Formats: sequence, C-alpha cells, structure tokens
Amino acid sequence: MLLDGKNAIIYGGGRVGTAVATAFVREGARVFLVGRSLATLEKAAERIGRNVEIAQVDALDERQVNEHADAVAAQAGSIDISMNVISDTDTQGTPMVEMTLDDYIRPVITAVSSKFLTSCAAARHMIKQKSGVIMAFGGSVERSPLMHDYNFGGIQVTFDAVESMRRQLAVELGRHGIRVLSLRTSGLFESIPLDYENRQMIIDSFVKGTLTGHAATLADVGNVAAFAASDWARTITGTEINMTSGTALD
Repeated sequence: MLLDGKNAIIYGGGRVGTAVATAFVREGARVFLVGRSLATLEKAAERIGRNVEIAQVDALDERQVNEHADAVAAQAGSIDISMNVISDTDTQGTPMVEMTLDDYIRPVITAVSSKFLTSCAAARHMIKQKSGVIMAFGGSVERSPLMHDYNFGGIQVTFDAVESMRRQLAVELGRHGIRVLSLRTSGLFESIPLDYENRQMIIDSFVKGTLTGHAATLADVGNVAAFAASDWARTITGTEINMTSGTALD
C-alpha cells in the first residue's frame, strides 16, 4: 500500500475531502478528517468506513488548527501529510463589475488564511521529522473560449494566490525534506449542486475542453492525491499536478 504507516490530516469533510480520505485509507494511511460541521464529518466517516478519526475544527481559527495538529502529532507520533480542501466560499456567475468587494475578495481571504494556518501547523512538526507532504487544490482557471459567457468571480485570483503560496512554501521547506504540491483539475462536475442554474453548461464545458473526452472525477482526485503523498512521488515538489485531461497544456 502506498501510504502504509502514514498519518494524514485532511481539512474539509465535503465530497473532495471524503474522496481523498477514502483513497488514503485504502492505501494504508491513518486519516484525521476535520471540518466545521460535525454532522458532515460523521456522514463522511460512515462512508469511508474505517481507519478515520474526525474532529470539529475551523480551519480559519488559528488556535483550533494548532491545537488539533499538536494533538495528532502527540497521539499518532507524526504528521506525514496535510491536505486542505475546505470550501473557498466563492461566488461565481456574476460579472466582476457587478460584484461586491466582499463577494470577490472572500474566497481569496478564506483560501490564503486557511492554507497559511494549516500548512504552518503541519510544517512545524514536519520540520522536526525532516519529512512530510503538504497539498492543496490550486491552478489558474483556464479561460476556454467555450466559457466566455461564464464569470468566475474571485476564484481565479484565489487559485493564483494558492499557487504563489505553494511555490514559497516549497522553497522554504524543501531543505527540511518537506514537499509541497497542488492538484489542478479543470473542474469537478460532481461537486456542482444538482439545482445549480448553469450546471449542465459547466459540465459540457469541462468535457469539451479536454483532449481525452473525460474530466477528472472525485475518485481521480483521491487516487492522484494518494500517489502524490506517497514515497513514490518523493522527487515531485514545488509544482502543480495537472489533472485537467489536457484542458490546460503545460
């Protein structure tokens, strides 16, 4: 198993967090899944089924994040993987000039703040261990001609900010044996609410924009994250892993 004996903290008990946790557990990791909603976490743990512990933690609360990371390190003996996939609370579908500043800037503040807190909390323990992997979602939003009529709000700036953090952390932490990565998809149609007004248009754009005719699924995210967190990927750091099926060409 790729992650046998590894201890992982995953922030976010939604669909992405559950998919990643499921893959990590399958590959032998002990998973600590955290989020703000205990009910959501309990449902996620029920789906995952085994080797997962849940805790109610607000990834925007510095004290809660630090205390939980310290508790995991003390209980499990190490923090080998930290992955932040909480919601960025972004608003999409409205032209920038019609948005309020709060709606536009909120996902930037949420993403940068939470990833700063969770990354630093894990890194303090990883530095002592001289090993570890920190991961998040990132990647600039690809503006396909098919999406000229769609407005992404502040999520483009948000992802660009996350990528800048990824590069900075990779440089600062690499000397301590810590890898920092981001995963980039062209979008996850499974995460779009069924009643979302433009859902089918977005899904169609995901698929049409790929070279392979299929977009990444939640299971794909879990599988790639498990590989990226494993020792098989020990030479990969400071970069984004492109899961766009060719939508974005490197």
